[in-house]
Amino acid sequence: MWSLADPLALMLLPLPFLARFLLPPRRRESGAFFVPSAIAGAMAEIGSIGYATHVRRALPSLLWLMLVVALAGPRMLGTSDAIPSSGRDIVLALDLSGSMEKEDFNLDGQDLTRLQAVQKVGAHFVRRRVGDRIGLVIFGDRAYFGSPLTFDTVAVARAIQEAVIGISGRSTAISDGLGLAVKRLSKSDAPSRVVILLSDGVDTKGTVSAIDVAGLAKEHGIRVHTIALGPVDLETAPKTRDAVDTKTLREVAEESGGQSFRVKNMSDLTAVADALDALEPSPTLQPPLEVHHEYWMLPAALALLLAVFIAFMHRTTE
Repeated sequence: MWSLADPLALMLLPLPFLARFLLPPRRRESGAFFVPSAIAGAMAEIGSIGYATHVRRALPSLLWLMLVVALAGPRMLGTSDAIPSSGRDIVLALDLSGSMEKEDFNLDGQDLTRLQAVQKVGAHFVRRRVGDRIGLVIFGDRAYFGSPLTFDTVAVARAIQEAVIGISGRSTAISDGLGLAVKRLSKSDAPSRVVILLSDGVDTKGTVSAIDVAGLAKEHGIRVHTIALGPVDLETAPKTRDAVDTKTLREVAEESGGQSFRVKNMSDLTAVADALDALEPSPTLQPPLEVHHEYWMLPAALALLLAVFIAFMHRTTE
């Protein structure tokens, strides 16, 4: 079924004709002289208006018609294919502190930093979440949204892959990153809301306790899954620099009703992505949606061609 996005634009159609009749005519200097009747007859034949002249005069009107039709926005109502939809909002809270530069992961014989390992697995995890709305929070000294909640999982995966250490500072404000994710999800009306918090350090910059933020998440019905990243943790090596605070991350998950994961190597990280897929199952297909297919570009393209043709004809007749 054809329709117009803005049918009121058609009211512009008579504008050139109204301008022609309402605006004062342009004054031209004219004169007259007498010629023999034979010459006058020949001049009349030469000056007669032919078919080509009528076409040339009609072209500007056709150009205006195409412009107005393009502005009106012709479109056709159709249906899309069945699309996946889960009713789930997921925000990944990614630690970008300085310790993420450590090269203690290995993939196919190649040493990777913690961030590179997370980028590879995290981007792959996000791409598989078709049907979920995915967002990305990045935190260091400060927390900010690297990507808003969106169904465009490819764009979020790209944002993860392009994340740079130091862009948000080099400290670890876990509670601020978690708090920003919870704040955004608390405004969502999705039936299922999840935060996946990944960190490799200790909360050194947060203004409130991460566990308190997890309690707030629980009040809003938001689950928090935590991933403790790194080969060394404070529970087994309390004096080791850049050791991950597994205890706090575990308590955050338990407080909110989520799961806590411990990642020491690349295999663990891949297993976590699979486990999260099981915890947050893939969506099912929903009925097709009615969508409008826009066709305004066709009259707009024709108007452009007419404008070029009229300009060319004008130059050849000068």
